Amino acid sequence: MPVFSVEHTTVYRYRRPVGFGAHRLLGRPRDTAEQRLLDWSLEVSPRLGEMLHALDPFGNIVTQFSVPSRARELRVVNRLRVAQTPSVPESRYLAPYAASWPFAYDADDAPDLAPLCEPALEDGETSAERWIVDGWARESLDGAATPTIALLSRMTRAIHEEFTYCPRVEEGTQPPSRTLALRSGTCRDFAVLMIEALRGLGFAVRFVTGYLFTPPEAHHHGGGATHAWLDVFLPGLGWVDLDPTNGIVGSRDLIRVASVRDWRQAVPLAGTWIGFPDDFESMTVTVRVEEEARQAVQSLA
Repeated sequence: MPVFSVEHTTVYRYRRPVGFGAHRLLGRPRDTAEQRLLDWSLEVSPRLGEMLHALDPFGNIVTQFSVPSRARELRVVNRLRVAQTPSVPESRYLAPYAASWPFAYDADDAPDLAPLCEPALEDGETSAERWIVDGWARESLDGAATPTIALLSRMTRAIHEEFTYCPRVEEGTQPPSRTLALRSGTCRDFAVLMIEALRGLGFAVRFVTGYLFTPPEAHHHGGGATHAWLDVFLPGLGWVDLDPTNGIVGSRDLIRVASVRDWRQAVPLAGTWIGFPDDFESMTVTVRVEEEARQAVQSLA
Protein backbone atom coordinates (compact mmCIF):
# COMPACT_ATOMS: atom_id res chain seq x y z
CA MET A 1 0.00 0.00 0.00
CA PRO A 2 1.84 3.13 -1.16
CA VAL A 3 1.70 6.25 1.01
CA PHE A 4 1.94 9.62 -0.74
CA SER A 5 2.63 13.03 0.76
CA VAL A 6 1.65 16.23 -1.03
CA GLU A 7 2.66 19.83 -0.36
CA HIS A 8 0.83 22.41 -2.48
CA THR A 9 2.01 26.01 -1.97
CA THR A 10 0.31 29.07 -3.45
CA VAL A 11 1.86 32.51 -2.96
CA TYR A 12 0.20 35.82 -3.87
CA ARG A 13 2.37 38.96 -3.87
CA TYR A 14 1.28 42.60 -3.81
CA ARG A 15 3.07 45.93 -4.21
CA ARG A 16 1.70 47.27 -0.92
CA PRO A 17 -0.18 45.75 2.03
CA VAL A 18 -3.72 44.73 1.10
CA GLY A 19 -6.68 43.28 2.99
CA PHE A 20 -8.16 39.85 2.35
CA GLY A 21 -11.71 38.62 2.04
CA ALA A 22 -13.08 35.08 2.33
CA HIS A 23 -11.13 32.25 0.69
CA ARG A 24 -12.26 28.83 -0.49
CA LEU A 25 -9.93 25.82 -0.75
CA LEU A 26 -10.65 22.54 -2.52
CA GLY A 27 -7.72 20.66 -1.08
CA ARG A 28 -8.77 18.13 1.56
CA PRO A 29 -9.58 14.68 0.10
CA ARG A 30 -12.31 12.37 1.34
CA ASP A 31 -11.73 8.72 2.11
CA THR A 32 -12.69 6.38 -0.73
CA ALA A 33 -12.48 2.64 -1.31
CA GLU A 34 -9.06 3.15 -2.93
CA GLN A 35 -7.64 6.08 -0.98
CA ARG A 36 -7.42 6.74 2.74
CA LEU A 37 -6.61 10.16 4.18
CA LEU A 38 -3.96 9.86 6.89
CA ASP A 39 -3.19 13.50 7.62
CA TRP A 40 -4.13 16.96 6.40
CA SER A 41 -3.14 20.48 7.42
CA LEU A 42 -3.50 24.03 6.18
CA GLU A 43 -0.88 26.71 6.82
CA VAL A 44 -1.70 30.35 6.07
CA SER A 45 0.64 33.32 6.37
CA PRO A 46 0.42 36.07 7.63
CA ARG A 47 -2.22 34.46 9.86
CA LEU A 48 -5.11 32.02 9.59
CA GLY A 49 -8.39 33.34 10.96
CA GLU A 50 -11.60 31.32 11.11
CA MET A 51 -11.79 28.01 9.26
CA LEU A 52 -14.85 25.97 8.35
CA HIS A 53 -15.25 22.68 6.46
CA ALA A 54 -18.40 22.02 4.43
CA LEU A 55 -19.53 19.54 1.79
CA ASP A 56 -20.38 20.82 -1.69
CA PRO A 57 -23.23 19.30 -3.77
CA PHE A 58 -20.89 16.50 -4.94
CA GLY A 59 -19.75 15.53 -1.45
CA ASN A 60 -16.31 17.12 -1.78
CA ILE A 61 -14.80 18.83 1.27
CA VAL A 62 -14.61 22.61 0.84
CA THR A 63 -12.47 24.52 3.35
CA GLN A 64 -13.48 28.15 3.90
CA PHE A 65 -11.09 30.40 5.78
CA SER A 66 -10.39 34.04 6.56
CA VAL A 67 -7.16 36.04 6.74
CA PRO A 68 -7.57 38.83 9.33
CA SER A 69 -4.24 40.63 8.71
CA ARG A 70 -3.17 42.97 5.94
CA ALA A 71 0.02 41.97 4.14
CA ARG A 72 2.08 42.24 0.95
CA GLU A 73 2.20 38.47 0.63
CA LEU A 74 -0.34 35.71 1.21
CA ARG A 75 1.04 32.17 1.43
CA VAL A 76 -1.29 29.16 1.54
CA VAL A 77 0.20 25.69 2.04
CA ASN A 78 -2.04 22.63 1.69
CA ARG A 79 -0.43 19.44 3.02
CA LEU A 80 -1.83 15.92 2.97
CA ARG A 81 -0.87 12.27 3.28
CA VAL A 82 -2.87 9.45 1.76
CA ALA A 83 -2.56 5.67 1.63
CA GLN A 84 -3.67 4.06 -1.60
CA THR A 85 -4.84 0.70 -2.84
CA PRO A 86 -4.47 1.22 -6.61
CA SER A 87 -7.00 -0.56 -8.81
CA VAL A 88 -7.38 -1.56 -12.45
CA PRO A 89 -10.92 -2.18 -13.75
CA GLU A 90 -11.70 -5.78 -14.67
CA SER A 91 -14.54 -6.78 -16.96
CA ARG A 92 -15.54 -9.75 -14.78
CA TYR A 93 -16.82 -7.34 -12.11
CA LEU A 94 -19.07 -5.37 -14.45
CA ALA A 95 -22.81 -5.87 -14.27
CA PRO A 96 -23.64 -8.24 -17.16
CA TYR A 97 -25.79 -5.67 -18.94
CA ALA A 98 -22.89 -3.16 -18.97
CA ALA A 99 -20.21 -5.54 -20.26
CA SER A 100 -20.52 -4.13 -23.79
CA TRP A 101 -21.48 -0.78 -25.29
CA PRO A 102 -24.16 0.32 -25.94
CA PHE A 103 -25.96 -0.09 -22.65
CA ALA A 104 -28.35 2.02 -20.58
CA TYR A 105 -28.06 2.61 -16.85
CA ASP A 106 -30.76 0.85 -14.84
CA ALA A 107 -33.83 2.65 -13.58
CA ASP A 108 -32.47 3.08 -10.04
CA ASP A 109 -29.23 4.80 -11.12
CA ALA A 110 -30.35 6.69 -14.22
CA PRO A 111 -32.07 9.69 -12.53
CA ASP A 112 -29.02 10.43 -10.35
CA LEU A 113 -26.55 9.97 -13.21
CA ALA A 114 -28.54 11.90 -15.83
CA PRO A 115 -26.80 15.31 -15.34
CA LEU A 116 -23.41 13.60 -15.73
CA CYS A 117 -24.47 12.02 -19.03
CA GLU A 118 -25.48 15.28 -20.67
CA PRO A 119 -22.99 16.61 -23.27
CA ALA A 120 -22.29 20.35 -23.18
CA LEU A 121 -21.13 22.93 -25.68
CA GLU A 122 -18.14 24.92 -24.46
CA ASP A 123 -18.16 28.71 -24.95
CA GLY A 124 -17.87 29.51 -28.66
CA GLU A 125 -18.33 25.89 -29.77
CA THR A 126 -20.94 25.12 -32.45
CA SER A 127 -23.17 22.10 -32.93
CA ALA A 128 -21.11 21.14 -35.99
CA GLU A 129 -17.96 21.09 -33.86
CA ARG A 130 -19.81 18.95 -31.31
CA TRP A 131 -20.54 16.44 -34.07
CA ILE A 132 -16.82 16.25 -34.81
CA VAL A 133 -16.20 15.19 -31.21
CA ASP A 134 -18.97 12.59 -31.43
CA GLY A 135 -17.48 11.23 -34.65
CA TRP A 136 -14.04 10.94 -33.06
CA ALA A 137 -15.55 9.09 -30.08
CA ARG A 138 -17.02 6.46 -32.38
CA GLU A 139 -13.57 5.64 -33.70
CA SER A 140 -13.08 3.70 -30.45
CA LEU A 141 -16.02 1.39 -31.22
CA ASP A 142 -15.95 -2.11 -32.70
CA GLY A 143 -19.10 -2.44 -34.76
CA ALA A 144 -22.45 -3.01 -33.07
CA ALA A 145 -21.07 -4.11 -29.69
CA THR A 146 -17.77 -3.08 -28.08
CA PRO A 147 -16.50 -4.44 -24.75
CA THR A 148 -16.89 -1.54 -22.32
CA ILE A 149 -13.45 -1.72 -20.69
CA ALA A 150 -11.79 -2.07 -24.12
CA LEU A 151 -13.63 1.03 -25.38
CA LEU A 152 -12.53 3.14 -22.41
CA SER A 153 -8.94 1.87 -22.53
CA ARG A 154 -8.70 2.50 -26.28
CA MET A 155 -9.88 6.11 -25.99
CA THR A 156 -7.63 6.81 -22.99
CA ARG A 157 -4.56 5.49 -24.76
CA ALA A 158 -5.43 7.15 -28.08
CA ILE A 159 -5.22 10.60 -26.46
CA HIS A 160 -2.03 9.66 -24.65
CA GLU A 161 -0.32 8.30 -27.77
CA GLU A 162 -1.67 10.58 -30.50
CA PHE A 163 -1.86 13.97 -28.76
CA THR A 164 0.93 16.24 -27.51
CA TYR A 165 0.92 17.51 -23.94
CA CYS A 166 1.55 21.28 -23.84
CA PRO A 167 1.48 23.06 -20.45
CA ARG A 168 -0.44 26.34 -20.44
CA VAL A 169 -0.43 28.88 -17.60
CA GLU A 170 -3.72 30.51 -18.60
CA GLU A 171 -6.79 29.44 -16.66
CA GLY A 172 -9.60 27.48 -18.27
CA THR A 173 -9.77 24.88 -21.00
CA GLN A 174 -9.98 24.96 -24.76
CA PRO A 175 -13.10 23.56 -26.49
CA PRO A 176 -12.89 19.80 -27.19
CA SER A 177 -13.12 20.38 -30.94
CA ARG A 178 -10.06 22.65 -30.77
CA THR A 179 -8.14 20.02 -28.80
CA LEU A 180 -9.02 17.56 -31.56
CA ALA A 181 -7.93 19.97 -34.28
CA LEU A 182 -4.64 20.86 -32.60
CA ARG A 183 -3.97 17.33 -31.31
CA SER A 184 -2.44 19.03 -28.27
CA GLY A 185 -3.42 20.53 -24.95
CA THR A 186 -3.11 20.41 -21.18
CA CYS A 187 -4.34 17.70 -18.82
CA ARG A 188 -7.51 19.77 -18.36
CA ASP A 189 -8.08 19.91 -22.12
CA PHE A 190 -7.60 16.16 -22.52
CA ALA A 191 -9.94 15.42 -19.62
CA VAL A 192 -12.68 17.68 -21.00
CA LEU A 193 -12.31 16.18 -24.50
CA MET A 194 -12.73 12.64 -23.18
CA ILE A 195 -15.58 13.63 -20.87
CA GLU A 196 -17.56 15.11 -23.73
CA ALA A 197 -16.73 12.18 -26.03
CA LEU A 198 -17.95 9.64 -23.47
CA ARG A 199 -21.06 11.65 -22.58
CA GLY A 200 -21.89 11.62 -26.28
CA LEU A 201 -21.89 7.82 -26.03
CA GLY A 202 -24.20 7.88 -23.01
CA PHE A 203 -21.69 7.38 -20.16
CA ALA A 204 -21.95 9.20 -16.83
CA VAL A 205 -18.62 11.02 -16.38
CA ARG A 206 -17.09 13.43 -13.85
CA PHE A 207 -14.11 15.81 -13.97
CA VAL A 208 -11.54 14.89 -11.31
CA THR A 209 -8.93 17.17 -9.79
CA GLY A 210 -6.02 16.09 -7.64
CA TYR A 211 -2.33 15.32 -7.86
CA LEU A 212 -0.08 13.02 -9.85
CA PHE A 213 2.82 10.97 -8.52
CA THR A 214 5.62 10.36 -11.02
CA PRO A 215 7.76 7.30 -10.20
CA PRO A 216 11.43 7.50 -11.21
CA GLU A 217 10.89 5.04 -14.06
CA ALA A 218 7.80 6.81 -15.45
CA HIS A 219 7.47 9.75 -17.83
CA HIS A 220 4.19 11.21 -16.63
CA HIS A 221 2.94 14.63 -17.72
CA GLY A 222 1.09 16.97 -15.39
CA GLY A 223 3.22 16.79 -12.25
CA GLY A 224 4.35 19.91 -10.40
CA ALA A 225 0.83 21.32 -10.31
CA THR A 226 -2.71 20.14 -9.72
CA HIS A 227 -3.61 17.39 -12.18
CA ALA A 228 -6.88 16.70 -14.01
CA TRP A 229 -8.44 13.48 -15.23
CA LEU A 230 -11.93 11.91 -15.26
CA ASP A 231 -13.91 9.06 -13.84
CA VAL A 232 -16.78 7.12 -15.43
CA PHE A 233 -19.55 5.23 -13.68
CA LEU A 234 -19.64 1.54 -14.58
CA PRO A 235 -22.36 -0.64 -13.03
CA GLY A 236 -20.75 -3.23 -10.79
CA LEU A 237 -17.43 -1.36 -10.60
CA GLY A 238 -18.58 2.10 -9.54
CA TRP A 239 -16.45 5.11 -10.45
CA VAL A 240 -13.39 4.18 -12.54
CA ASP A 241 -10.46 6.61 -13.01
CA LEU A 242 -9.12 7.36 -16.50
CA ASP A 243 -6.15 9.67 -17.13
CA PRO A 244 -5.83 10.31 -20.87
CA THR A 245 -2.80 12.56 -20.38
CA ASN A 246 -0.72 9.62 -19.19
CA GLY A 247 -2.68 6.66 -20.56
CA ILE A 248 -3.59 5.44 -17.06
CA VAL A 249 -6.65 3.19 -16.74
CA GLY A 250 -7.37 2.83 -13.02
CA SER A 251 -6.15 4.80 -10.03
CA ARG A 252 -2.40 4.11 -10.17
CA ASP A 253 -0.33 7.24 -9.31
CA LEU A 254 -3.47 9.41 -9.09
CA ILE A 255 -4.27 11.22 -5.82
CA ARG A 256 -7.90 12.29 -5.90
CA VAL A 257 -9.03 15.49 -4.16
CA ALA A 258 -12.46 16.16 -5.68
CA SER A 259 -14.79 15.18 -8.51
CA VAL A 260 -17.34 17.51 -10.12
CA ARG A 261 -19.76 17.71 -13.03
CA ASP A 262 -18.04 20.63 -14.78
CA TRP A 263 -14.36 21.64 -14.73
CA ARG A 264 -15.29 25.17 -13.62
CA GLN A 265 -16.38 23.72 -10.26
CA ALA A 266 -12.86 22.40 -9.52
CA VAL A 267 -10.95 25.59 -8.65
CA PRO A 268 -8.28 24.60 -6.08
CA LEU A 269 -8.10 27.99 -4.35
CA ALA A 270 -10.20 31.12 -4.74
CA GLY A 271 -10.65 34.28 -2.70
CA THR A 272 -10.74 38.06 -2.70
CA TRP A 273 -8.38 40.83 -1.71
CA ILE A 274 -9.01 44.51 -0.92
CA GLY A 275 -6.85 47.11 -2.58
CA PHE A 276 -6.22 48.91 -5.87
CA PRO A 277 -6.13 46.92 -9.15
CA ASP A 278 -2.44 47.64 -9.72
CA ASP A 279 -1.53 46.35 -6.24
CA PHE A 280 -1.44 42.77 -7.50
CA GLU A 281 2.05 41.69 -8.50
CA SER A 282 2.24 37.92 -9.03
CA MET A 283 1.06 34.45 -8.12
CA THR A 284 3.24 31.33 -7.96
CA VAL A 285 2.20 27.71 -7.40
CA THR A 286 4.46 24.81 -6.50
CA VAL A 287 3.40 21.23 -5.89
CA ARG A 288 5.57 18.48 -4.44
CA VAL A 289 4.38 14.86 -4.43
CA GLU A 290 6.49 12.12 -2.86
CA GLU A 291 6.06 8.46 -2.05
CA GLU A 292 7.01 7.64 1.52
CA ALA A 293 9.00 4.57 2.50
CA ARG A 294 6.72 1.58 2.97
CA GLN A 295 5.61 1.53 6.56
CA ALA A 296 2.70 0.67 8.80
CA VAL A 297 -0.18 3.03 8.16
CA GLN A 298 -1.74 4.71 11.17
CA SER A 299 -5.24 6.15 11.25
CA LEU A 300 -5.81 9.87 11.03
CA ALA A 301 -6.40 11.11 14.58
